[in-house]
Amino acid sequence: MQIFETQEEVPAIKEHLHRVGITNLRTVAKINWKGKTYTFLPVFEITIDVPEEKKGIHMSRLVESITEAMSEAVEEEVLKTHTSLEELGKCIIKRLEGKHPHKRAEVWIRTHLIIPRETPASKRTSYEPYDVEVGVIKNYDGSFEKVLRVKVIGNTACPHAMANNNGKTHIQRAIGELEVRAPFDEEIPLEDMIDVVESSFSHPTYTLLKTVDENAVVQGMHANPKFVEDVAREIFAKAKERFNGKIHVRVISNESIHKHDVIAETWS
Repeated sequence: MQIFETQEEVPAIKEHLHRVGITNLRTVAKINWKGKTYTFLPVFEITIDVPEEKKGIHMSRLVESITEAMSEAVEEEVLKTHTSLEELGKCIIKRLEGKHPHKRAEVWIRTHLIIPRETPASKRTSYEPYDVEVGVIKNYDGSFEKVLRVKVIGNTACPHAMANNNGKTHIQRAIGELEVRAPFDEEIPLEDMIDVVESSFSHPTYTLLKTVDENAVVQGMHANPKFVEDVAREIFAKAKERFNGKIHVRVISNESIHKHDVIAETWS
């Protein structure tokens, strides 16, 4: 049976495309990071550039590159080699180089990182989920950079209401997002980024809370009232001190006494 490689034809409109590929591909990955094994169910987006004289790309080769890179990552874990999500992303790009010629490529990995936390009073273990995203970018000059993103849920107590209501105030859930864009070899643990965001709220939130823990959270919030602006500034200041790279901070306060939410955002 003759196979026609229609992707190799010359397109009717010759325009260079910067990003072509697949998105929302779900699979499984195991990562060994400093002796700890993490199992992820990530969602992948993988793209390459397409020159103006080429009609399209071979989508199956992108999926094949991910599959082969996954096998290699698992093998490294068995050999107790330290690795990371960004190393997995770079491995996928390296695999792709031999299958689909390109000058620029991106791999984005969205998943959840589960971290055990100790509740503030009962000292029980609560397994807390955090949204994380890792992007690995191969630039036109062959260099690699990475983008790390975390999203953390915390809470805030309003200092303005507290100052004008004899210590009574409204509280709300807040969502802090931190992005760091850095050279690929810069070591920036996602756990450290999460800690920077979580420690900047009035108080952390927990999945598991006994009554004594609830009391401790409420008391901790009221002892540390903050505006959403305070949270954004604190995340930004801590991130600048700890991480080398371009930093982007975004915090949304889901207001409890308004029908709208409040946002604070800044970047370097």
